[in-house]
Amino acid sequence: MRSSEYDLDFRDRASRTRAWGVGLLVVAGLLWSWCTLLLLTPYEVDRKPDDRYPVECESRLMPERGTANEPLSRSGYCQNERDWPEAVAVLGLSVPVSVAGAVLFTSGSVSRRMSAHAEAMRELDGLADEREARSSRAR
Repeated sequence: MRSSEYDLDFRDRASRTRAWGVGLLVVAGLLWSWCTLLLLTPYEVDRKPDDRYPVECESRLMPERGTANEPLSRSGYCQNERDWPEAVAVLGLSVPVSVAGAVLFTSGSVSRRMSAHAEAMRELDGLADEREARSSRAR
C-alpha cells in the first residue's frame, strides 16, 4: 500500500470516528431535551383509566405555586407521575454519552487535521528538495 493510499484510508477512518462522535453528541442532546421536557413542561395525569377530567399538574422545576417537592393537593397524583429520579436518570445517562461523543469527535478531527498537515509538510519537503536539486545543477 502506497503512502497516499494509507493516508486516504487513515482520513476515512478519522472521518468515521468524527461522525460517530457527532452521532453520540446528537443522542446526548436528545437526552438533554427529554430531561428539559420532563422538568419544564406542565402535564396531565389520569386518576383512573380513560379519565375524562385528568388532573392538571405544573412543571416540576418551576411551579407557579408552592415548591417542586410539595404536591398542591394531598392526592399526590402529580408527584407520582413525574418524579425527580426519572429526570436525574435521563440527565445522568446523557453524561457518559456526551463525553464519549466529545472524545470521538475531537479524536477524529485532530487525526484528520494531523494527516492534512503531514501531507502539506511532505509536499513542502518535495518542493524544497526540487529547489535544492535545481540550485546544485545550476552551479
